[in-house]
Amino acid sequence: MCTRVLYGTGNGTFLTGRNMDWSDVHMQTDLWAFPRGMARDGGTGEGTVRWTSAYGSVVVAVYDLAVSDGLNEAGLAGNLLYLVESDFGDAAARGKPTISVGAWLQYMLDNYATVAEAVAAMGDDPLTIITADAPNGKPATVHIALSDAGGDSAIFEFVGGALKIHHSADYRVMTNSPVYDQQLAINAYWDLIGGQHFLPGTINAADRFARASYNLKSTPKFTDPRAALAAIFSQMRAVSTPLGLSDPDKPNISSTLWRTVIDHDARRYFFDSVINPSVIWLDLDKLDLGPGAAARKLKLQQPEDTGGEVSGRLEAAEPFEFLVP
Repeated sequence: MCTRVLYGTGNGTFLTGRNMDWSDVHMQTDLWAFPRGMARDGGTGEGTVRWTSAYGSVVVAVYDLAVSDGLNEAGLAGNLLYLVESDFGDAAARGKPTISVGAWLQYMLDNYATVAEAVAAMGDDPLTIITADAPNGKPATVHIALSDAGGDSAIFEFVGGALKIHHSADYRVMTNSPVYDQQLAINAYWDLIGGQHFLPGTINAADRFARASYNLKSTPKFTDPRAALAAIFSQMRAVSTPLGLSDPDKPNISSTLWRTVIDHDARRYFFDSVINPSVIWLDLDKLDLGPGAAARKLKLQQPEDTGGEVSGRLEAAEPFEFLVP
């Protein structure tokens, strides 16, 4: 139900775009700024993982339960996408510290500056993800994509109860099902055919993967920052799903509700709503993300949203509780 693309510009900088596709058009969506130095836990009670945030971050949270997207002040970006095949394993059998699926991405953004750091820390599969159903009744089975200012990329999936990490700067596109190994195999077939001749046109995840990969490969590496931003936005819009289009029997198919674009170098976070089509953004340099600063929030998808930089519109708020069963 989502698509993520990592685009390299002609200046050696990188932009990460993602579409949020979801079946609930009224999904609560909020923009948060969290400072470094926050005492955190995984929200799962006894045995939960605990940490203090090493980096401030700007994130989009859904339903006041889960962090779905974000950028930290070191330039690390993360995107949480639906994956019906996710199997996080039995918590008791795994015997590892637990964390809510809603906190999983925030943990990454709080603790690591680069993709390589996150991959090294997660290499021995140290955490058990505790999941639950989202408010719309769909299971919160997900995988994570990380990207950084150097263009590195990694995909984190739980398959068969164990964490599998796909780490390569070449892994620049991600959608939903099937698992990433199979996505790469399917895309290899379309690479042989060549997108200039024919591309799959449905809104299924594997077809979106093929089209997004071809669009990324075919888009020039613009040196002008404005053109580069337009390029990644156009790529994300090209693989969007029309509003109102969904299939209740196929949870990987839902309408695109919003998009984000992350400029790793400028540390700028863009949000583009299809409900209220005006692009807003945050410059992390305009936010106080130092220790002791308040967590701050801006409600999105609101009629009063207007385009432009919105750091001054965030208001102090108590952080939400992460999703638990």
